Amino acid sequence: MKSNKYEIDMCSGSLMPKLISFSLPLMLSSILQLLFNAVDLIVVGRFAGSDCLAAVGATTALINIFINFFIGLSLGTNVCAARYYASGEYKKMSAVVHTAMLTAFISGIAIFILGQFFAKPALEIMDTPDEIIDMSVLYMRIYFMGTPFFMLYNFGAAVLRAVGDTKRPMVFLMFAGAINAVMNVFLVLVFHMDVAGVAIATVFSQMISCVLVIFVLLKSPEAYRLYFSKLKIDKKLLINIIKIGLPAGLQSTVINVSNAMLQSSVNSFGQDAMAGYTAANNIFGFLYTSANAITQGCMIFTSQNLGAGKYGRMKKVLLYCLVLETAACLAMGCAAYFFGEQILHIYTSSAVVIGYGIKILSLTTITYFLCGYMDCIPGALRGMGHSAVPMILSIIGTVGVRIVWIYGFFPEHRDIKFLFISYPLSWIVTIILQSVCYLVIIRKKDSFKSLKI
Repeated sequence: MKSNKYEIDMCSGSLMPKLISFSLPLMLSSILQLLFNAVDLIVVGRFAGSDCLAAVGATTALINIFINFFIGLSLGTNVCAARYYASGEYKKMSAVVHTAMLTAFISGIAIFILGQFFAKPALEIMDTPDEIIDMSVLYMRIYFMGTPFFMLYNFGAAVLRAVGDTKRPMVFLMFAGAINAVMNVFLVLVFHMDVAGVAIATVFSQMISCVLVIFVLLKSPEAYRLYFSKLKIDKKLLINIIKIGLPAGLQSTVINVSNAMLQSSVNSFGQDAMAGYTAANNIFGFLYTSANAITQGCMIFTSQNLGAGKYGRMKKVLLYCLVLETAACLAMGCAAYFFGEQILHIYTSSAVVIGYGIKILSLTTITYFLCGYMDCIPGALRGMGHSAVPMILSIIGTVGVRIVWIYGFFPEHRDIKFLFISYPLSWIVTIILQSVCYLVIIRKKDSFKSLKI
């Protein structure tokens, strides 16, 4: 099945080494992508002040609402491309590539336009303080200029990952990340551009990674090579991509809406709490991207084995991925917990801000393996073609619990640590719901044979 050295044969041989080989570069890629935002925060926090740090941080939840909806569609590209590649349906895989890339470009333009019009009203709804809202609006509007590049990179990388190539996207992000870091320092320290400078640097680095991925696709094997002349949307394939990707996008969007609600609760504690949450949330993001890399491995390995008709191998994929989630999340979570104060010092020198950050990390780090489980099980289900039910269960378990906590219990116990108990509590509830769903579906083995995408 392999046609070049970058691909992974997911349907035969030992699973664990291949899952690690797939997930580790993807994990590093995700961490590097997150570093784009981390470098922004570090530079403005250290060299422009905590007000700039709070201004950039105030945009995080809103940016994620827009971006993650469309990133969910890229998961549909992952699943469809992996299934068609494993089953040898290369014409359909080629059509998926061209449909996905054109969809990515159109989606990126749409997010850019929405971002320009709705940045300020959305930040006002979140009760962003008057003294930083203009800086937050400026950061968001510049950041959204890069969304076409961001979307093209992610959809293009989704195609490469569908065949097991996670190494080259990682290298591209390393290169783009280095450029981002240099430009951040240059624009902030030399030209004193503060939030505008870090936003411009992020857009430019996203453009670099986008160009590199497109270049690789133009030189790839015929099954997934990109031809500009073939760019068109196949309605049937787009519907298949949407059937799998849209529920994931809606799930991410709704969860980020709940995070925006939580952000509003944090905002009520003032700028120092906002800055502390911004720094802690960025550290928290590194844990998420690490866990999500394994989840994507679970989804794509499951999809390829389903395409190859190896149904029994799919259960092993989930089991091994849960083992990897435990190891990775506990290792990184414990590191973030025990060295949290030292890590937070990278973002800010304010003791008050660091104090808020430590309170948040104390409840969201060591327990993070629960979040890994919560995402991994739906990943397996999406790889099988089941996406809608996991979405509904995740919204009920995660968003439902957090909304009840924020509006039902938090007003009577206004403490920032009490607020963040909602995280591990929501993970536990969601794991229970998703586990029941998985057991019901996996027992209907005959249904796998009838799955069509």
